[in-house]
Amino acid sequence: MTSTVVYNGNLRTTCTHLKSGSSFETDAPVDNNGKGERFSPTDLMATSLGTCMLTVMGIRARTMGFDLTDMKVAVLKIMKADPRRVGGIELTFHIPSALEAIDPKTREILKHIGDTCPVMKSIHPDIEVKVDWGSWA
Repeated sequence: MTSTVVYNGNLRTTCTHLKSGSSFETDAPVDNNGKGERFSPTDLMATSLGTCMLTVMGIRARTMGFDLTDMKVAVLKIMKADPRRVGGIELTFHIPSALEAIDPKTREILKHIGDTCPVMKSIHPDIEVKVDWGSWA
């Protein structure tokens, strides 16, 4: 088992990672009867793409002798109706100035690693994913 999810009532859940015991709550979004005070399940789906990309890129960077500390990705989830679903995810990378000097070949390696992360490979092809690599474009 990886985790447990407990329904707390009022459209909220508590998710617990079994190995570490760390947990967080979710909430339904405002546009779907919730308060929007926590990540929604679909927020987590979109956000997991950003975390996966940064994680696998960080692994590769480490093997290349540097790290990606302070690299950031802004995530925009786009919902569609009928049926209600995630229709798009837009990611915008913000590259710290310390990483601006990375040579073009290394940038391409890292971008490829991010673009082929496990979550990216798991997203249904009907979901439009746009990645803006910022200053690495």
